[in-house]
Amino acid sequence: VSKPVHLGGLGFGFKWDMGWMHDTLSYFSRDPIHRSFHHNELTFRSVYGYSENYVLPLSHDEVVYGKGSLLAKMPGDSWQRFAGLRLLLSYMFATPGKKLLFMGAEFGQWNEWYHENSLDWHLLDEEKHRSLRLLVGTLNHLYATEKALFEGDCEPGGFQWVDCNDSAGSILSFLRIDRASKEPILAVCNFTPVTRKNYRIGVDSGPYWRELLNSDAAEFGGSGQGNMGMAEFNPVPCHGREGSVVLTLPPLAALYLKREGSP
Repeated sequence: VSKPVHLGGLGFGFKWDMGWMHDTLSYFSRDPIHRSFHHNELTFRSVYGYSENYVLPLSHDEVVYGKGSLLAKMPGDSWQRFAGLRLLLSYMFATPGKKLLFMGAEFGQWNEWYHENSLDWHLLDEEKHRSLRLLVGTLNHLYATEKALFEGDCEPGGFQWVDCNDSAGSILSFLRIDRASKEPILAVCNFTPVTRKNYRIGVDSGPYWRELLNSDAAEFGGSGQGNMGMAEFNPVPCHGREGSVVLTLPPLAALYLKREGSP
């Protein structure tokens, strides 16, 4: 579909990744206690992820006709629902592919979309909805300014798994890599409401990794757990890499860390 006609394609620039959308929303709608049994719903995309130039859609089709809004799809109490949506959006922005987010999700509309009504703008009077909108603005800014997050969206060299096998912990970690391979970003997602302390993740160099984003930050409505903005490189091999960092993974949250200093 997204190849030139003379190479056997249909000449389109991009194709919606409907498989990613359905698998991801299926996973996020599950109670976290069951997610370890459905880890493949997140990892399967790597089998076909570069067969087309993809758009990752969280589209209008998924928030109409009784399907509920993105926020309403999240399991748990109100805090867990907002944390789950923050995690979903942060995970999407770290995943290779262009982004499509339907209106209302950026501030956590409770009601599904209805064409005869306006969006529920009054929700922005509440801090938790304003905080979610701030997160989306921050994600957009990072996506526009950090080369590692966009240069390799449609190139296999722009993505590397660090650990895709921790199904028991429901944790994923991967690298996004710019074309010059000088400013990689490590993304770590904890899909459970349990804080993971002293969690070791393999990296190849240092001297330290700065926290670009923590979706659990208090300014985004989270609990404020994290790593004080930085993690030091440790020469302890892990995940097949020459060194590692030891992190606190906040509950239902994503971290973006960027290598700082000379490798």
